[in-house]
Amino acid sequence: MKPHSAYEQRLLRGQAPSYERLQARLAADASEPHDQPRAVHCGWGRLLIGHTYPAPAQLADALLQEQAGERDIALYVAAPHQLLAQAPQQLFLDPSDTLRLWFSDYRPAQRVFRGFRIRRAQSEGDWQAINALYQSRGMMPVTPELLTPRHEGGPVYWMAEDEDSGAVIGSVMGLNHSKAFDDPEHGSSLWCLAVSPQCSRPGVGEVLVRHLVEHFMSRGLAYLDLSVMHDNRQAIRLYEKLGFRNLPTFAVKRRNGINQSLFLGPGPEAALNPYARIIVNEALRRGIEVQVDDAAAGLYTLSLGGRRVRCRESLSDLTSAVTMTLCQDKRLTRKVLHEAGLQVPAQQLAGNADDNLAFLEEHGSIVVKPVDGEQGQGVAVDLREFDEVSQAVSHARQFDSRVLLESCHPGLDLRIVVIGFEVVAAAIRHPAEIVGDGRHDIQTLIEAQSRRRQAATGGESRIPMDDETERTVRCAGLGLGDVLPAGQRLAVRRTANLHTGGTLEDVTDRLHPVLAEAAVRAARALEIPVVGLDFMVDDPQQPQYVIIEANERAGLANHEPRPTAERFVDLLFPHSRPLA
Repeated sequence: MKPHSAYEQRLLRGQAPSYERLQARLAADASEPHDQPRAVHCGWGRLLIGHTYPAPAQLADALLQEQAGERDIALYVAAPHQLLAQAPQQLFLDPSDTLRLWFSDYRPAQRVFRGFRIRRAQSEGDWQAINALYQSRGMMPVTPELLTPRHEGGPVYWMAEDEDSGAVIGSVMGLNHSKAFDDPEHGSSLWCLAVSPQCSRPGVGEVLVRHLVEHFMSRGLAYLDLSVMHDNRQAIRLYEKLGFRNLPTFAVKRRNGINQSLFLGPGPEAALNPYARIIVNEALRRGIEVQVDDAAAGLYTLSLGGRRVRCRESLSDLTSAVTMTLCQDKRLTRKVLHEAGLQVPAQQLAGNADDNLAFLEEHGSIVVKPVDGEQGQGVAVDLREFDEVSQAVSHARQFDSRVLLESCHPGLDLRIVVIGFEVVAAAIRHPAEIVGDGRHDIQTLIEAQSRRRQAATGGESRIPMDDETERTVRCAGLGLGDVLPAGQRLAVRRTANLHTGGTLEDVTDRLHPVLAEAAVRAARALEIPVVGLDFMVDDPQQPQYVIIEANERAGLANHEPRPTAERFVDLLFPHSRPLA
Protein backbone atom coordinates (compact mmCIF):
# COMPACT_ATOMS: atom_id res chain seq x y z
CA MET A 1 0.00 0.00 0.00
CA LYS A 2 1.24 3.48 -0.89
CA PRO A 3 2.22 5.38 2.29
CA HIS A 4 0.05 8.30 3.30
CA SER A 5 1.38 11.78 2.51
CA ALA A 6 1.95 14.17 5.39
CA TYR A 7 -1.31 15.90 4.45
CA GLU A 8 -3.22 12.60 4.51
CA GLN A 9 -1.67 11.71 7.87
CA ARG A 10 -2.83 15.02 9.33
CA LEU A 11 -6.27 14.46 7.84
CA LEU A 12 -6.49 11.00 9.43
CA ARG A 13 -5.40 12.44 12.78
CA GLY A 14 -7.97 15.21 12.48
CA GLN A 15 -5.25 17.85 12.22
CA ALA A 16 -5.67 18.91 8.59
CA PRO A 17 -8.42 21.34 7.62
CA SER A 18 -10.89 19.06 5.85
CA TYR A 19 -13.92 20.80 4.36
CA GLU A 20 -16.06 20.56 7.51
CA ARG A 21 -13.22 21.52 9.85
CA LEU A 22 -12.15 24.41 7.62
CA GLN A 23 -15.68 25.81 7.42
CA ALA A 24 -16.08 25.44 11.18
CA ARG A 25 -12.79 27.24 11.80
CA LEU A 26 -13.65 30.10 9.45
CA ALA A 27 -17.10 30.39 11.02
CA ALA A 28 -15.52 30.46 14.47
CA ASP A 29 -13.02 33.08 13.34
CA ALA A 30 -15.85 35.17 11.94
CA SER A 31 -17.75 35.02 15.25
CA GLU A 32 -14.73 36.05 17.33
CA PRO A 33 -14.19 39.77 17.90
CA HIS A 34 -11.22 41.33 16.07
CA ASP A 35 -9.43 44.56 16.85
CA GLN A 36 -10.32 45.77 13.35
CA PRO A 37 -10.99 44.27 9.92
CA ARG A 38 -7.80 43.57 7.99
CA ALA A 39 -7.12 44.71 4.44
CA VAL A 40 -3.80 44.71 2.59
CA HIS A 41 -3.21 46.89 -0.47
CA CYS A 42 -1.23 45.09 -3.17
CA GLY A 43 -0.74 47.99 -5.58
CA TRP A 44 -3.60 46.84 -7.87
CA GLY A 45 -6.29 46.56 -5.20
CA ARG A 46 -6.92 45.32 -1.68
CA LEU A 47 -7.02 41.83 -0.23
CA LEU A 48 -9.84 41.87 2.34
CA ILE A 49 -9.39 39.09 4.90
CA GLY A 50 -12.92 37.78 5.17
CA HIS A 51 -12.92 36.24 8.64
CA THR A 52 -11.61 39.46 10.23
CA TYR A 53 -14.86 41.24 9.36
CA PRO A 54 -17.46 40.74 12.12
CA ALA A 55 -20.48 40.66 9.77
CA PRO A 56 -21.19 40.06 6.07
CA ALA A 57 -22.64 43.56 5.76
CA GLN A 58 -19.35 45.15 6.80
CA LEU A 59 -17.34 43.04 4.35
CA ALA A 60 -19.80 43.87 1.56
CA ASP A 61 -19.53 47.56 2.38
CA ALA A 62 -15.73 47.32 2.18
CA LEU A 63 -15.91 45.64 -1.25
CA LEU A 64 -18.28 48.34 -2.50
CA GLN A 65 -15.66 50.96 -1.61
CA GLU A 66 -13.35 49.59 -4.31
CA GLN A 67 -11.58 52.45 -6.09
CA ALA A 68 -11.89 53.05 -9.84
CA GLY A 69 -9.25 51.16 -11.82
CA GLU A 70 -8.51 48.76 -8.95
CA ARG A 71 -9.55 45.20 -8.16
CA ASP A 72 -10.38 44.21 -4.56
CA ILE A 73 -10.71 40.58 -3.46
CA ALA A 74 -12.41 39.26 -0.33
CA LEU A 75 -10.57 36.09 0.81
CA TYR A 76 -11.40 33.20 3.11
CA VAL A 77 -15.14 33.89 2.96
CA ALA A 78 -16.84 31.21 5.06
CA ALA A 79 -20.42 31.93 3.96
CA PRO A 80 -20.31 33.51 0.50
CA HIS A 81 -24.09 33.32 0.08
CA GLN A 82 -24.54 35.64 3.05
CA LEU A 83 -22.02 38.11 1.62
CA LEU A 84 -23.54 38.04 -1.88
CA ALA A 85 -27.00 38.59 -0.41
CA GLN A 86 -25.86 42.02 0.83
CA ALA A 87 -25.36 43.33 -2.72
CA PRO A 88 -26.39 40.69 -5.28
CA GLN A 89 -26.25 43.12 -8.23
CA GLN A 90 -22.75 44.37 -7.41
CA LEU A 91 -20.83 41.37 -6.02
CA PHE A 92 -20.05 37.96 -7.50
CA LEU A 93 -18.40 34.68 -6.50
CA ASP A 94 -14.95 34.42 -8.08
CA PRO A 95 -14.70 31.28 -10.28
CA SER A 96 -11.11 30.57 -9.22
CA ASP A 97 -9.87 27.58 -7.25
CA THR A 98 -7.92 28.09 -4.04
CA LEU A 99 -4.98 25.70 -3.64
CA ARG A 100 -2.74 25.09 -0.62
CA LEU A 101 0.70 23.60 -0.19
CA TRP A 102 1.55 22.44 3.32
CA PHE A 103 5.29 22.95 3.69
CA SER A 104 5.62 19.52 5.34
CA ASP A 105 4.59 18.10 1.93
CA TYR A 106 7.10 20.18 -0.04
CA ARG A 107 9.94 18.42 -1.83
CA PRO A 108 12.95 20.40 -3.16
CA ALA A 109 13.59 20.55 -6.89
CA GLN A 110 15.48 17.70 -8.52
CA ARG A 111 16.43 19.82 -11.53
CA VAL A 112 18.40 23.08 -11.49
CA PHE A 113 17.25 25.79 -13.91
CA ARG A 114 19.93 28.29 -14.91
CA GLY A 115 20.26 31.55 -16.79
CA PHE A 116 18.24 33.84 -14.52
CA ARG A 117 18.27 35.14 -10.96
CA ILE A 118 15.50 35.98 -8.48
CA ARG A 119 15.53 39.24 -6.54
CA ARG A 120 13.11 41.65 -4.89
CA ALA A 121 11.61 44.58 -6.77
CA GLN A 122 13.08 47.79 -5.40
CA SER A 123 13.66 50.59 -7.90
CA GLU A 124 11.33 52.57 -10.14
CA GLY A 125 12.84 50.74 -13.11
CA ASP A 126 11.94 47.40 -11.51
CA TRP A 127 8.30 48.44 -11.16
CA GLN A 128 8.17 49.67 -14.75
CA ALA A 129 9.53 46.33 -15.97
CA ILE A 130 7.10 44.34 -13.80
CA ASN A 131 4.14 46.42 -15.00
CA ALA A 132 5.16 45.98 -18.64
CA LEU A 133 5.23 42.22 -18.00
CA TYR A 134 1.85 42.20 -16.23
CA GLN A 135 0.19 44.28 -18.94
CA SER A 136 1.60 41.99 -21.63
CA ARG A 137 -0.24 39.14 -19.86
CA GLY A 138 -3.48 41.10 -19.48
CA MET A 139 -2.96 41.62 -15.74
CA MET A 140 -3.40 44.66 -13.51
CA PRO A 141 -0.33 46.91 -13.17
CA VAL A 142 1.08 47.72 -9.74
CA THR A 143 1.11 51.24 -8.30
CA PRO A 144 3.93 50.93 -5.74
CA GLU A 145 2.86 54.08 -3.87
CA LEU A 146 -0.37 52.32 -2.84
CA LEU A 147 1.32 49.24 -1.37
CA THR A 148 0.74 48.55 2.31
CA PRO A 149 4.23 49.01 3.86
CA ARG A 150 6.08 45.80 4.61
CA HIS A 151 6.44 46.63 8.31
CA GLU A 152 2.62 46.78 8.44
CA GLY A 153 2.26 43.37 6.79
CA GLY A 154 2.34 44.48 3.16
CA PRO A 155 3.35 42.22 0.27
CA VAL A 156 6.73 41.62 -1.36
CA TYR A 157 7.21 41.39 -5.13
CA TRP A 158 9.96 39.20 -6.53
CA MET A 159 11.25 39.25 -10.09
CA ALA A 160 13.15 36.84 -12.34
CA GLU A 161 15.90 38.60 -14.27
CA ASP A 162 17.68 37.13 -17.28
CA GLU A 163 21.40 36.93 -16.52
CA ASP A 164 22.42 37.72 -20.10
CA SER A 165 20.07 40.52 -21.09
CA GLY A 166 18.97 41.82 -17.69
CA ALA A 167 15.35 41.66 -18.90
CA VAL A 168 12.60 40.92 -16.38
CA ILE A 169 11.17 37.58 -17.51
CA GLY A 170 8.94 36.75 -14.53
CA SER A 171 7.39 38.13 -11.36
CA VAL A 172 5.39 36.99 -8.34
CA MET A 173 3.93 38.53 -5.20
CA GLY A 174 4.09 36.95 -1.75
CA LEU A 175 2.16 37.79 1.43
CA ASN A 176 3.14 36.74 4.96
CA HIS A 177 -0.17 36.12 6.75
CA SER A 178 1.33 36.27 10.22
CA LYS A 179 2.43 39.84 9.62
CA ALA A 180 -0.56 40.82 7.50
CA PHE A 181 -3.38 39.69 9.81
CA ASP A 182 -1.91 37.73 12.73
CA ASP A 183 -2.83 34.40 11.15
CA PRO A 184 -2.85 31.80 13.98
CA GLU A 185 -2.01 29.06 11.43
CA HIS A 186 1.07 30.98 10.25
CA GLY A 187 0.28 30.82 6.56
CA SER A 188 1.27 32.76 3.46
CA SER A 189 -0.05 33.27 -0.05
CA LEU A 190 1.11 33.71 -3.63
CA TRP A 191 -0.33 36.22 -6.10
CA CYS A 192 0.34 37.66 -9.56
CA LEU A 193 2.61 34.93 -10.94
CA ALA A 194 3.54 35.84 -14.52
CA VAL A 195 6.21 34.77 -17.01
CA SER A 196 7.04 36.87 -20.06
CA PRO A 197 5.58 35.54 -23.32
CA GLN A 198 8.98 36.38 -24.86
CA CYS A 199 10.90 34.21 -22.36
CA SER A 200 13.15 31.48 -23.80
CA ARG A 201 14.36 30.23 -20.40
CA PRO A 202 12.65 27.08 -19.11
CA GLY A 203 11.41 26.76 -15.54
CA VAL A 204 10.92 30.45 -14.65
CA GLY A 205 7.42 29.97 -13.24
CA GLU A 206 8.39 26.91 -11.23
CA VAL A 207 11.47 28.60 -9.79
CA LEU A 208 9.46 31.67 -8.73
CA VAL A 209 6.93 29.47 -6.90
CA ARG A 210 9.67 27.41 -5.25
CA HIS A 211 11.52 30.58 -4.25
CA LEU A 212 8.42 31.87 -2.49
CA VAL A 213 7.81 28.52 -0.79
CA GLU A 214 11.38 28.30 0.50
CA HIS A 215 11.40 31.97 1.52
CA PHE A 216 8.31 31.53 3.70
CA MET A 217 9.50 28.17 5.02
CA SER A 218 12.65 29.90 6.27
CA ARG A 219 10.37 32.35 8.16
CA GLY A 220 8.76 29.47 10.07
CA LEU A 221 5.44 29.59 8.24
CA ALA A 222 3.33 26.48 7.61
CA TYR A 223 1.70 26.70 4.20
CA LEU A 224 1.28 28.67 0.97
CA ASP A 225 -2.12 29.42 -0.57
CA LEU A 226 -2.85 30.65 -4.08
CA SER A 227 -5.78 31.35 -6.36
CA VAL A 228 -5.91 30.06 -9.95
CA MET A 229 -8.63 30.18 -12.60
CA HIS A 230 -10.42 26.84 -12.65
CA ASP A 231 -9.70 26.31 -16.36
CA ASN A 232 -6.01 27.31 -16.35
CA ARG A 233 -4.78 23.76 -16.89
CA GLN A 234 -1.15 24.72 -17.54
CA ALA A 235 -0.82 26.50 -14.18
CA ILE A 236 -2.80 23.85 -12.30
CA ARG A 237 -0.51 21.10 -13.63
CA LEU A 238 2.51 22.99 -12.28
CA TYR A 239 0.90 23.48 -8.86
CA GLU A 240 -0.17 19.85 -8.63
CA LYS A 241 3.38 18.77 -9.46
CA LEU A 242 4.64 20.87 -6.55
CA GLY A 243 2.14 19.31 -4.12
CA PHE A 244 -0.68 21.90 -3.97
CA ARG A 245 -4.16 20.61 -3.12
CA ASN A 246 -7.65 22.09 -3.43
CA LEU A 247 -8.82 24.17 -0.49
CA PRO A 248 -12.60 24.53 -0.09
CA THR A 249 -12.82 28.24 0.58
CA PHE A 250 -14.18 31.12 -1.45
CA ALA A 251 -13.32 34.56 -2.78
CA VAL A 252 -15.78 37.34 -3.67
CA LYS A 253 -15.22 40.38 -5.89
CA ARG A 254 -17.09 43.47 -6.99
CA ARG A 255 -18.41 43.55 -10.54
CA ASN A 256 -16.50 45.97 -12.77
CA GLY A 257 -15.21 46.27 -16.32
CA ILE A 258 -11.93 44.58 -15.43
CA ASN A 259 -13.51 41.28 -14.41
CA GLN A 260 -16.65 41.41 -16.53
CA SER A 261 -15.97 38.09 -18.26
CA LEU A 262 -15.83 36.34 -14.87
CA PHE A 263 -19.42 37.13 -13.89
CA LEU A 264 -21.04 37.40 -17.34
CA GLY A 265 -19.31 34.34 -18.75
CA PRO A 266 -17.54 34.17 -22.10
CA GLY A 267 -19.24 36.06 -24.91
CA PRO A 268 -18.81 35.49 -28.65
CA GLU A 269 -15.60 37.57 -28.53
CA ALA A 270 -13.91 34.88 -26.43
CA ALA A 271 -13.56 32.75 -29.58
CA LEU A 272 -11.60 35.46 -31.39
CA ASN A 273 -7.83 35.20 -31.72
CA PRO A 274 -5.69 37.55 -29.57
CA TYR A 275 -5.22 40.05 -32.41
CA ALA A 276 -8.95 40.65 -32.79
CA ARG A 277 -9.82 40.18 -29.10
CA ILE A 278 -7.54 43.00 -27.89
CA ILE A 279 -9.43 45.47 -30.12
CA VAL A 280 -12.88 44.10 -29.26
CA ASN A 281 -12.13 44.31 -25.53
CA GLU A 282 -11.10 47.96 -25.90
CA ALA A 283 -14.28 48.69 -27.85
CA LEU A 284 -16.44 47.03 -25.20
CA ARG A 285 -14.74 49.10 -22.49
CA ARG A 286 -15.89 52.21 -24.33
CA GLY A 287 -19.47 51.07 -24.78
CA ILE A 288 -19.08 50.36 -28.50
CA GLU A 289 -21.38 47.62 -29.78
CA VAL A 290 -19.56 44.51 -31.01
CA GLN A 291 -20.92 41.92 -33.41
CA VAL A 292 -18.69 38.88 -34.02
CA ASP A 293 -19.22 37.87 -37.65
CA ASP A 294 -16.74 34.99 -37.93
CA ALA A 295 -14.55 34.27 -34.92
CA ALA A 296 -12.27 31.82 -36.73
CA ALA A 297 -11.47 34.44 -39.38
CA GLY A 298 -11.15 37.28 -36.84
CA LEU A 299 -14.09 39.15 -38.43
CA TYR A 300 -16.22 41.51 -36.34
CA THR A 301 -18.26 44.70 -36.70
CA LEU A 302 -18.10 47.73 -34.40
CA SER A 303 -21.02 50.15 -34.12
CA LEU A 304 -21.48 53.41 -32.24
CA GLY A 305 -24.24 55.88 -32.97
CA GLY A 306 -24.70 55.97 -36.72
CA ARG A 307 -21.18 54.73 -37.51
CA ARG A 308 -20.50 51.09 -38.38
CA VAL A 309 -17.06 49.64 -39.21
CA ARG A 310 -16.26 46.07 -40.25
CA CYS A 311 -12.85 44.69 -39.29
CA ARG A 312 -10.65 41.69 -39.65
CA GLU A 313 -8.28 41.96 -36.69
CA SER A 314 -6.57 45.36 -37.29
CA LEU A 315 -7.70 45.58 -40.93
CA SER A 316 -10.79 47.76 -41.26
CA ASP A 317 -13.05 49.40 -43.85
CA LEU A 318 -10.70 52.38 -43.69
CA THR A 319 -8.08 50.45 -45.69
CA SER A 320 -8.98 50.35 -49.38
CA ALA A 321 -8.72 47.30 -51.61
CA VAL A 322 -6.05 49.06 -53.68
CA THR A 323 -3.94 49.72 -50.60
CA MET A 324 -4.28 46.08 -49.57
CA THR A 325 -2.97 45.06 -52.98
CA LEU A 326 0.01 47.40 -52.60
CA CYS A 327 0.93 45.69 -49.31
CA GLN A 328 0.22 42.11 -50.30
CA ASP A 329 2.20 42.23 -53.55
CA LYS A 330 5.74 42.81 -52.32
CA ARG A 331 6.82 43.99 -55.78
CA LEU A 332 4.30 46.83 -55.62
CA THR A 333 5.24 47.62 -52.01
CA ARG A 334 8.87 48.12 -53.04
CA LYS A 335 7.92 50.21 -56.09
CA VAL A 336 5.74 52.63 -54.09
CA LEU A 337 8.29 53.03 -51.29
CA HIS A 338 11.20 53.46 -53.72
CA GLU A 339 9.31 56.18 -55.59
CA ALA A 340 8.72 57.90 -52.23
CA GLY A 341 12.49 58.12 -51.73
CA LEU A 342 12.68 55.45 -49.03
CA GLN A 343 15.44 52.84 -48.72
CA VAL A 344 14.41 49.39 -50.02
CA PRO A 345 16.29 46.20 -51.01
CA ALA A 346 17.20 45.17 -54.54
CA GLN A 347 14.60 42.79 -55.89
CA GLN A 348 13.66 40.63 -58.87
CA LEU A 349 11.31 37.78 -59.67
CA ALA A 350 12.84 34.32 -59.52
CA GLY A 351 13.36 33.13 -63.06
CA ASN A 352 15.57 30.59 -64.79
CA ALA A 353 18.68 29.19 -63.20
CA ASP A 354 21.01 31.66 -64.94
CA ASP A 355 19.02 34.70 -63.78
CA ASN A 356 18.84 33.42 -60.21
CA LEU A 357 22.56 32.64 -60.14
CA ALA A 358 23.43 36.09 -61.51
CA PHE A 359 21.35 37.78 -58.77
CA LEU A 360 23.01 35.64 -56.08
CA GLU A 361 26.51 36.43 -57.39
CA GLU A 362 25.72 40.15 -57.53
CA HIS A 363 24.56 40.35 -53.90
CA GLY A 364 26.37 37.43 -52.22
CA SER A 365 23.53 36.79 -49.77
CA ILE A 366 19.84 36.87 -50.70
CA VAL A 367 16.33 36.32 -49.38
CA VAL A 368 13.70 34.16 -51.07
CA LYS A 369 10.02 34.85 -50.37
CA PRO A 370 6.62 34.40 -52.05
CA VAL A 371 5.23 37.55 -53.68
CA ASP A 372 2.05 37.29 -51.61
CA GLY A 373 2.72 35.61 -48.27
CA GLU A 374 2.35 36.21 -44.54
CA GLN A 375 3.46 34.90 -41.15
CA GLY A 376 6.92 34.05 -42.50
CA GLN A 377 5.63 31.20 -44.65
CA GLY A 378 7.98 30.24 -47.47
CA VAL A 379 10.64 32.78 -46.46
CA ALA A 380 14.32 31.78 -46.44
CA VAL A 381 17.01 34.25 -45.36
CA ASP A 382 20.76 34.64 -45.90
CA LEU A 383 21.09 32.16 -48.76
CA ARG A 384 24.65 32.00 -50.08
CA GLU A 385 24.70 28.78 -52.14
CA PHE A 386 22.87 28.26 -55.42
CA ASP A 387 21.51 24.86 -54.32
CA GLU A 388 19.97 26.51 -51.25
CA VAL A 389 18.39 29.17 -53.48
CA SER A 390 16.87 26.56 -55.78
CA GLN A 391 15.42 24.60 -52.87
CA ALA A 392 14.05 27.78 -51.26
CA VAL A 393 12.39 28.86 -54.52
CA SER A 394 10.68 25.47 -54.83
CA HIS A 395 9.46 25.72 -51.23
CA ALA A 396 8.20 29.30 -51.64
CA ARG A 397 6.16 28.26 -54.71
CA GLN A 398 3.99 26.18 -52.36
CA PHE A 399 2.56 29.50 -51.09
CA ASP A 400 2.59 31.56 -54.33
CA SER A 401 3.60 30.65 -57.86
CA ARG A 402 5.42 33.98 -58.02
CA VAL A 403 8.63 34.07 -55.98
CA LEU A 404 10.91 37.01 -55.22
CA LEU A 405 14.66 37.23 -54.78
CA GLU A 406 15.84 40.12 -52.61
CA SER A 407 19.21 41.37 -51.47
CA CYS A 408 19.82 40.31 -47.86
CA HIS A 409 20.60 43.12 -45.41
CA PRO A 410 22.08 41.93 -42.11
CA GLY A 411 21.04 43.56 -38.88
CA LEU A 412 18.07 43.69 -36.56
CA ASP A 413 14.47 43.07 -37.64
CA LEU A 414 12.46 46.12 -36.54
CA ARG A 415 8.65 46.31 -36.66
CA ILE A 416 7.12 49.80 -36.45
CA VAL A 417 3.34 50.14 -36.04
CA VAL A 418 1.82 53.30 -37.51
CA ILE A 419 -1.81 54.19 -36.74
CA GLY A 420 -3.39 57.36 -38.08
CA PHE A 421 0.02 58.30 -39.50
CA GLU A 422 1.61 58.33 -36.04
CA VAL A 423 4.12 55.84 -34.65
CA VAL A 424 2.45 53.94 -31.79
CA ALA A 425 4.90 51.08 -31.15
CA ALA A 426 8.26 49.79 -32.27
CA ALA A 427 9.94 46.50 -31.41
CA ILE A 428 12.97 44.48 -32.40
CA ARG A 429 11.88 41.00 -33.46
CA HIS A 430 14.37 38.31 -32.47
CA PRO A 431 14.41 34.94 -34.24
CA ALA A 432 13.45 31.84 -32.30
CA GLU A 433 16.30 30.50 -30.21
CA ILE A 434 16.97 27.79 -27.67
CA VAL A 435 19.26 27.62 -24.64
CA GLY A 436 21.32 24.48 -24.07
CA ASP A 437 21.11 22.56 -20.80
CA GLY A 438 23.93 20.04 -21.38
CA ARG A 439 21.45 17.13 -21.33
CA HIS A 440 18.87 17.34 -24.10
CA ASP A 441 19.52 17.36 -27.85
CA ILE A 442 18.67 20.33 -30.05
CA GLN A 443 15.46 18.85 -31.44
CA THR A 444 14.12 18.18 -27.93
CA LEU A 445 14.95 21.74 -26.88
CA ILE A 446 13.25 23.16 -29.98
CA GLU A 447 10.11 21.15 -29.29
CA ALA A 448 10.08 22.22 -25.63
CA GLN A 449 10.60 25.89 -26.54
CA SER A 450 7.86 25.63 -29.17
CA ARG A 451 5.42 24.31 -26.54
CA ARG A 452 6.30 27.23 -24.24
CA ARG A 453 5.74 29.74 -27.05
CA GLN A 454 2.41 28.16 -27.94
CA ALA A 455 1.26 28.30 -24.31
CA ALA A 456 2.43 31.90 -23.88
CA THR A 457 0.71 33.15 -27.05
CA GLY A 458 -2.51 31.16 -27.07
CA GLY A 459 -1.24 28.96 -29.88
CA GLU A 460 -0.24 31.87 -32.14
CA SER A 461 3.52 31.20 -32.03
CA ARG A 462 5.44 27.97 -32.54
CA ILE A 463 8.76 26.84 -34.03
CA PRO A 464 8.14 24.69 -37.14
CA MET A 465 10.28 21.58 -37.47
CA ASP A 466 10.82 22.13 -41.20
CA ASP A 467 13.64 22.45 -43.74
CA GLU A 468 14.33 26.07 -42.75
CA THR A 469 14.84 25.14 -39.09
CA GLU A 470 17.11 22.24 -40.04
CA ARG A 471 19.08 24.49 -42.42
CA THR A 472 19.57 27.14 -39.74
CA VAL A 473 20.90 24.54 -37.28
CA ARG A 474 23.09 22.98 -39.96
CA CYS A 475 24.59 26.38 -40.88
CA ALA A 476 25.71 26.70 -37.25
CA GLY A 477 27.72 23.49 -37.73
CA LEU A 478 25.30 21.39 -35.68
CA GLY A 479 22.68 18.71 -36.12
CA LEU A 480 19.29 18.21 -34.47
CA GLY A 481 20.70 15.31 -32.45
CA ASP A 482 23.59 17.30 -30.95
CA VAL A 483 23.56 18.39 -27.30
CA LEU A 484 24.29 22.06 -26.56
CA PRO A 485 26.43 22.91 -23.52
CA ALA A 486 24.48 24.42 -20.62
CA GLY A 487 23.80 28.12 -21.17
CA GLN A 488 24.76 28.20 -24.85
CA ARG A 489 22.22 29.98 -27.06
CA LEU A 490 21.38 28.88 -30.59
CA ALA A 491 19.14 30.68 -33.10
CA VAL A 492 17.03 28.05 -34.87
CA ARG A 493 15.31 30.33 -37.41
CA ARG A 494 16.73 33.09 -39.62
CA THR A 495 13.50 35.08 -39.83
CA ALA A 496 12.15 36.81 -36.74
CA ASN A 497 8.46 36.25 -37.46
CA LEU A 498 6.43 35.75 -34.27
CA HIS A 499 4.37 32.95 -35.81
CA THR A 500 7.55 30.91 -36.21
CA GLY A 501 8.67 31.33 -32.60
CA GLY A 502 10.22 34.81 -32.68
CA THR A 503 10.13 37.18 -29.71
CA LEU A 504 9.77 40.95 -29.29
CA GLU A 505 11.88 43.60 -27.54
CA ASP A 506 10.08 46.93 -27.22
CA VAL A 507 12.21 49.87 -28.43
CA THR A 508 9.51 52.53 -28.87
CA ASP A 509 11.20 54.95 -26.48
CA ARG A 510 14.60 54.43 -28.15
CA LEU A 511 13.52 54.79 -31.77
CA HIS A 512 15.65 57.16 -33.86
CA PRO A 513 13.61 60.07 -35.31
CA VAL A 514 14.75 59.20 -38.85
CA LEU A 515 13.24 55.71 -38.50
CA ALA A 516 9.98 57.10 -37.11
CA GLU A 517 9.79 59.62 -39.95
CA ALA A 518 10.49 56.93 -42.57
CA ALA A 519 7.67 54.78 -41.14
CA VAL A 520 5.17 57.65 -41.34
CA ARG A 521 6.32 58.52 -44.89
CA ALA A 522 5.86 54.89 -45.91
CA ALA A 523 2.34 54.79 -44.47
CA ARG A 524 1.43 57.99 -46.32
CA ALA A 525 2.95 56.69 -49.57
CA LEU A 526 0.82 53.55 -49.30
CA GLU A 527 -2.16 55.63 -48.10
CA ILE A 528 -2.81 53.11 -45.33
CA PRO A 529 -4.23 54.18 -41.93
CA VAL A 530 -2.96 51.16 -39.95
CA VAL A 531 0.22 49.33 -40.94
CA GLY A 532 3.10 47.33 -39.54
CA LEU A 533 6.34 48.18 -41.37
CA ASP A 534 9.32 45.83 -41.27
CA PHE A 535 12.75 47.45 -41.26
CA MET A 536 16.26 46.02 -41.18
CA VAL A 537 18.47 48.25 -39.03
CA ASP A 538 21.90 48.18 -37.42
CA ASP A 539 20.49 49.70 -34.25
CA PRO A 540 17.05 51.23 -33.51
CA GLN A 541 18.89 54.30 -32.19
CA GLN A 542 20.74 54.83 -35.47
CA PRO A 543 19.29 56.31 -38.71
CA GLN A 544 20.39 53.60 -41.20
CA TYR A 545 17.56 51.39 -42.47
CA VAL A 546 16.03 49.34 -45.28
CA ILE A 547 12.25 48.75 -45.42
CA ILE A 548 11.56 45.17 -46.46
CA GLU A 549 7.77 44.77 -46.04
CA ALA A 550 4.47 46.45 -45.18
CA ASN A 551 1.76 44.50 -43.36
CA GLU A 552 -1.80 45.72 -43.75
CA ARG A 553 -2.98 43.51 -40.85
CA ALA A 554 -0.49 44.19 -38.07
CA GLY A 555 -0.75 42.11 -34.87
CA LEU A 556 -1.52 44.82 -32.32
CA ALA A 557 -1.60 42.38 -29.40
CA ASN A 558 2.10 41.66 -29.86
CA HIS A 559 3.02 45.16 -28.69
CA GLU A 560 1.29 45.30 -25.31
CA PRO A 561 1.45 47.33 -23.13
CA ARG A 562 1.83 49.95 -25.87
CA PRO A 563 -1.64 51.45 -26.50
CA THR A 564 -2.08 49.96 -29.97
CA ALA A 565 -5.70 48.87 -29.47
CA GLU A 566 -6.58 52.22 -27.90
CA ARG A 567 -5.16 54.17 -30.85
CA PHE A 568 -6.90 51.82 -33.31
CA VAL A 569 -10.30 52.43 -31.71
CA ASP A 570 -9.50 56.17 -31.51
CA LEU A 571 -9.00 56.10 -35.29
CA LEU A 572 -12.30 54.33 -35.96
CA PHE A 573 -14.40 56.19 -33.35
CA PRO A 574 -12.61 59.42 -32.36
CA HIS A 575 -15.57 60.61 -30.25
CA SER A 576 -15.27 57.51 -28.04
CA ARG A 577 -11.92 58.61 -26.61
CA PRO A 578 -12.02 58.59 -22.79
CA LEU A 579 -11.85 61.99 -21.16
CA ALA A 580 -8.37 62.76 -19.80
